[in-house]
Amino acid sequence: MSYHIMKITIIVLFILCTGLWTGSAFGQTGVSVLSNQPQVVESASHPLHAETHAMATETPLAGGGGYTYAQGERPLWEFGPVSEPTPLGDVARAYRKEKQTAKKAEIILDKQGS
Repeated sequence: MSYHIMKITIIVLFILCTGLWTGSAFGQTGVSVLSNQPQVVESASHPLHAETHAMATETPLAGGGGYTYAQGERPLWEFGPVSEPTPLGDVARAYRKEKQTAKKAEIILDKQGS
């Protein structure tokens, strides 16, 4: 009984889907077909594009309006103390020494019930 109902359901779905596909195919017949002839596209010309003209007035970006200019070299001491980087080997030795002298755990727990 259920096999018969399932068979009818599949047939009805097939007919409905086929009807939708053929309907969409008939709906496409009115669409115009693209031509294979080349079409030249012209962009608008701008004859004043390359001519000289006056520049805009100068406006400050960071407010104020005062403009300062300096030239020359500044002495190195004005930039603060120069720090020497610690060599990587010294860092590794200090880390190893710190690890060896670190406090170890005093209580050791054994796994019970094994």
